[in-house]
Amino acid sequence: MDIIVLLKQTFDTEEKIVIHNGVISEDGVKFVVNPYDEYAVEQAIQIRDELGGKVTVMSVGPERSTEALRTALAMGADEAVLVSDDRIPVDEASVSRVIAAYIGKQPFDLILGGNFSVDTGAGQVAVRVARLLGIPHTSSITKLEINGQIAISHRDTEGDLEVVEVPLPALFTAQQGLNEPRYPSLQGIMKAKKKPFSQLTLEDLGLAADELAAKTARIDLSLPPERNTGKMLKGDLATQVSELVQLLRQEAKVI
Repeated sequence: MDIIVLLKQTFDTEEKIVIHNGVISEDGVKFVVNPYDEYAVEQAIQIRDELGGKVTVMSVGPERSTEALRTALAMGADEAVLVSDDRIPVDEASVSRVIAAYIGKQPFDLILGGNFSVDTGAGQVAVRVARLLGIPHTSSITKLEINGQIAISHRDTEGDLEVVEVPLPALFTAQQGLNEPRYPSLQGIMKAKKKPFSQLTLEDLGLAADELAAKTARIDLSLPPERNTGKMLKGDLATQVSELVQLLRQEAKVI
C-alpha cells in the first residue's frame, strides 16, 4: 500500500509569539512537526507495518522544513519529499495545488494529514487536496481500519461519533486520540540519514508561478490585548450584583 503523509513544520507550542511590524519573528524560535501531523505519520507507519507498502512524507515550505521531514523519517517513514520554492504563496489554496500536482503523478492508495496546523488553524490544505485529486475525504478521525479497498473511520463530531466508510484511494485527517505517536529512536535517527529525500521546485512539478495566485491575503496581525487583573466584589449579594452589572456594561461592554 502506497501511503502519503502531508506534513508541516510549525512553531513549538511552548514558544512565545513575538510580532515585529506585523510579522511573527522567527529569531531563536524552535520549530517542530505539527502535532496533529505526528498522528498521521504514526498511523501511516502502523498501516504499512500491518499491510506492507511504503510511507512517503511530503511538505511544502522553506528549507528548514527538512528537519521536520527528517524527524518523520526517524519515526519510521520510508522516504521524504520537500517542495521548497520562494514563489509559492503562503496560502492554503496555493499550497494545496502544489501538493496535488506532486501526488497526482505518484501511485497512492491513502493520504493522511493532520486535522489542522497549530500555527494558522485553517484546516483547509488536506481537504482542498482531496477535492483537486477527486477522491473522498474524512476529517478529524480518531480510528481508521483498512479492509481491502475500503476504509472505515471513526470521526469526532464534537462530543458524538460518526462512522464513515469510503473506497480507496481516500484522504483522512487525524485528530488527537487516533494513536500515540512514537519517539524517534537512536537507530531510527541513524537510518533516516540514508533514506531517500527529494527536494523539488515548481519546475519539477510542471507548475508556473502565475498559476498559484493566492486566494487570501493577511491584512493585519496582532497579539490579543493583555488581560487585566481580576476584581474582587465586596458587600452583600445585592451590592455585588449591582456592581457586576455596571462593570459588564461600562468596562467589558458586553451588555
